[in-house]
Amino acid sequence: MSVPPSSVAERLSVLPHTLPACENARLVLFAIRRMGANCLADARAAHAMFTAFGERFRRPLMLVRALMADLATSAAGPISITHCCCSRMTHAERALMHVLARVELYPDNARVLLADLLGIRRVDGILASAAVVAAAFADEGRPITC
Repeated sequence: MSVPPSSVAERLSVLPHTLPACENARLVLFAIRRMGANCLADARAAHAMFTAFGERFRRPLMLVRALMADLATSAAGPISITHCCCSRMTHAERALMHVLARVELYPDNARVLLADLLGIRRVDGILASAAVVAAAFADEGRPITC
């Protein structure tokens, strides 16, 4: 069964970006999607983090939860995320992945991306949350890259 061209164009306009090549970025994206769609205590997100990090999963999991809470309470509008198993990303998801990948080396760039994503000017607290998530992943040998 073929899909009409207009449907393909519509999907590509809503989900214009492919998943990151980095396995660690895909892991944090999965956790973000699960927590965003269900709740911060999503069991599948916790299981994915446990599978990836083993016994040292608590720090990255709790920090991703804190980042999600910061994003949810600070955003001026909705942040577009898609289903956890989707093979493409929204603009917002891609921006968040770039923030996590750049926050340690290029904090000014990450600050601008985050401010655009959230629609607010003062993002230093949320940027700090993103930085500790990126550091937690890097400390466990799983740096987030895009």
